[in-house]
Amino acid sequence: MNFTTIAVDALGGDFAPSAVLDGVALALQRDAHLRVALCGPADVVEPFAASASAQGRVNAVVTTEEIAMDESDPARAVRNKKDASMVVAARLVKEGVAQGFISAGSTAACLVAGTLVVGRIRGVQRPTLAVVLPGKRPVVLADTGANADCKPEYLLQFAQMGRAYSSSILGVENPSVALLNIGSEEGKGSELAKEAQILMREQTANFIGNVEGRDILEGKADVIVTDGFTGNVVLKTLEGSLSFLLGKLKSIFMSTPITKLAALTLKGKFRELKLELDPEQYGAAPLLGTKGLCLVAHGSSSPEAIANGILVGAKAVRNDVIEKITIAIQQHSIAASTQTKEQAE
Repeated sequence: MNFTTIAVDALGGDFAPSAVLDGVALALQRDAHLRVALCGPADVVEPFAASASAQGRVNAVVTTEEIAMDESDPARAVRNKKDASMVVAARLVKEGVAQGFISAGSTAACLVAGTLVVGRIRGVQRPTLAVVLPGKRPVVLADTGANADCKPEYLLQFAQMGRAYSSSILGVENPSVALLNIGSEEGKGSELAKEAQILMREQTANFIGNVEGRDILEGKADVIVTDGFTGNVVLKTLEGSLSFLLGKLKSIFMSTPITKLAALTLKGKFRELKLELDPEQYGAAPLLGTKGLCLVAHGSSSPEAIANGILVGAKAVRNDVIEKITIAIQQHSIAASTQTKEQAE
């Protein structure tokens, strides 16, 4: 039996280690071909690895340091705390012991660990943090926070890597790509957006042009590209808006006996709606562009979110996401080099 090994940071997240351990147990129940390298203090990882929940498929990797959620300098913490659970999990990927790692710890530290410890794929200028958003159909949004300041060339690579991820994880054939902008017309937006439009129209397969914020959940494109500052604002706005609206609906239906009866009648439909809009179904955001799979989970991740993140990671490994991204970047580099040579001649 071929196993996929995912390294897990047992100390990552607001509810660690309990939420992480429960998430690992759920993932193991759902995937018989999964192994976990659980990184953390001996008193956390060793008892769990020996428990029935581990099913004999958890390797306890004892670490002695921790990177806190509120580290003042995450980059320095990753460099200096070499035996931190997050850093060790990333190193296991670099060394080939695990095929991917996941942490719900400091997002900034996760990005640094992925970039510096695991390393970038050759030719990738900046790895991108991609999130799968719910809606009429799942949409890959990149970047959502890894790169606040971007160049047009970065956005072009985000599109290429996003297409590879959409194809591998969501099963989309020939994913469409759009640029997030303030208008759908060509030539709209900032200088970054205008220059990125030109590059993407020339060098991105199935590029459909600009989309606006209101188009994201409408499923106008399979992959939507933007800079990390804008993408992070969009992501947090959507999270807050969905939470507010669902809470408002709940309060309305619980307000009177009649509305409570209506809520009871519609209970099944509300459950379907919540599941459809639940970001936890994908569990974690991949850092695309690294040599091994790096997954960043939300700090407030529940066991369900941790489990889904691990399972998405295992699926990405089995579908050769890293290899497909590598090929996409190489093919673009070759095409760009050929074009430059032809122009010179």
